[in-house]
Amino acid sequence: MTIRRLPPILIDRIAAGEVVERPAAVVKELVENAIDAGARAIEVVIDGGGRRLIRVSDDGGGMGPDDLSLAVERHATSKLPTEDLLSISTLGFRGEALPSIGAVARLSIASRPPGAAHAFEIRLDGGILTPPRPAALNGGTRVEVRDLFFATPARLKFLKSDRAEGAAAVEVVRRLALARPDIAFTLVSEERGPVTYPARDTDADGRTKRIADVLGAEAGRNLVPVEGERGGARLEGLAGLPTFSKANSLSQYLFVNGRPVRDKLLMGAVRAAYSDLLPSDRHPLLALFITLDPREVDVNVHPAKTEVRFRDGGNIRALIVRTLTDALAERAPRTAASIADRLVALARAPELEPAPARAAPYYRPAEAVPAGFYDWRASPSRPASFDEAGQGDFEPSPAQSRFDLGAPSADSRPAEAAPSAVDLDRPLGAARAQLHETYILAQTREGLVLVDQHAAHERLVYEKLKAALERDGVSRQGLLVPVVVELDPVEADRLAERATDLAGLGLVLESFGHGAVLVREVPALLKNADVTKLVLDVAEHAAEWDDALPLERRLLHVAATMACHGSVRAGRRLRVEEMNALLREMESTPNAGECNHGRPTFVTLSLGDVEKLFARR
Repeated sequence: MTIRRLPPILIDRIAAGEVVERPAAVVKELVENAIDAGARAIEVVIDGGGRRLIRVSDDGGGMGPDDLSLAVERHATSKLPTEDLLSISTLGFRGEALPSIGAVARLSIASRPPGAAHAFEIRLDGGILTPPRPAALNGGTRVEVRDLFFATPARLKFLKSDRAEGAAAVEVVRRLALARPDIAFTLVSEERGPVTYPARDTDADGRTKRIADVLGAEAGRNLVPVEGERGGARLEGLAGLPTFSKANSLSQYLFVNGRPVRDKLLMGAVRAAYSDLLPSDRHPLLALFITLDPREVDVNVHPAKTEVRFRDGGNIRALIVRTLTDALAERAPRTAASIADRLVALARAPELEPAPARAAPYYRPAEAVPAGFYDWRASPSRPASFDEAGQGDFEPSPAQSRFDLGAPSADSRPAEAAPSAVDLDRPLGAARAQLHETYILAQTREGLVLVDQHAAHERLVYEKLKAALERDGVSRQGLLVPVVVELDPVEADRLAERATDLAGLGLVLESFGHGAVLVREVPALLKNADVTKLVLDVAEHAAEWDDALPLERRLLHVAATMACHGSVRAGRRLRVEEMNALLREMESTPNAGECNHGRPTFVTLSLGDVEKLFARR
């Protein structure tokens, strides 16, 4: 078979397959060109999901007729003043976007630089160029792409519906709008009216406002600022609270030197930072901006420039993990602002007939009745209709028995001593009652707090294990009688192989015949835990370990399992002093808003939220 040279038009169409895979890729290239041109306002118009029309207009520097002709030649660019590919400070640099688009679509570019008498326009239809001609345009550049892939009809078969392609193009604009809050964006598509993101400042407040513009006000209310520096790289941005998470990672917006990327190293670092705060199937919302010397990052590793390669990836990963961990740990104890709003939205005011008002008798609980053994039927506040005679015991009628719902699950007596004013001023307030032997009800100056005692104590134990592991190892408690735990032979062998690692967490075990392990010591914090259940759970989680997972993460997975077994279980009645001690410890513990499985440990309701629940406002 003889070798022949391909015609230039065919070469362009083949190359276009790498750059222009769908309409969203066209939008990305054109908007990035507008940003590189110094635009302060950009308008994007999409029709037919981008197949029929994509128009990008900007107020940037513009081009004269000579530059217009060069702009559609392959590998002609104004963004590389030298041949140094290691010092790229612009979003585009290859000079492939416009000629690739023009090879598979009908492309027109009109541009007018400052001071020019009028604009010029060129057209490129399926790779065929027409010379520049005068056009009407106030300033900047307007690029129109019509009939995308008309020159390569086979590519149309691989496109999704107009709605899906339009959504992908809109997502590209949203990411670029988040990358540059100082630029105003206007987005117009056939499925929505014009959406404008006004220009904002580039500081944390401006970024928060831009996130609220793009992702909604609820997202803006659930972000904490992030700022850190390590090894010449700087990290800034906003990270979402763990209680405001998403079902996928599409809401993670990552930028390197202003370039939107979807990099595996960065996303893995984010996952590691949130691993103690979110379940494995939930993902945080965040916008992180990494700034470093362009020579320390290679952006020329992917045709779409969505992936990068760092010279020192370990430094970048450590920067992200440490900065996010510190920012989330130092935030004031609070939960997502949406929890109260959702609760209010779900609540419905009962439509009841107004009951006649009657004075409630003053009641002082008998001091002889111990807490937890209060009989509510003995209260003088009991409705008189339940006991018409008003005397002692009685046999309820069938009509009355429907109201006998049994004893309340909480001790509803007023506290015998007023809560401490100091405790009321604390973030989690003063404990007032325990509900269903599972939830602690606390009062603050501004509302109330409901705490899951098991989830909260689980986080406290986990943080103690982590601190001990980092400091000098976890203290152990020897068992008077070693415990033999029967396991699947594979699981038993796996634990025996990890015996040295587990010993660092205070769990000392050894192989004991075929399919069993002998436990000699347990962490001192877990001395009252069920050893058999603990080992069974550890064995189950060890089966999910990946050999590529760092040892530190594997040990923390074990610590999380241990913390669950060593925490206060639901169903245990606590004294007021114990409840207050738990609240105070939560306030001084990092990440106390979520247990190590990612569930919230408490919910805060302001008085305003409570009033909404009862339609008082």
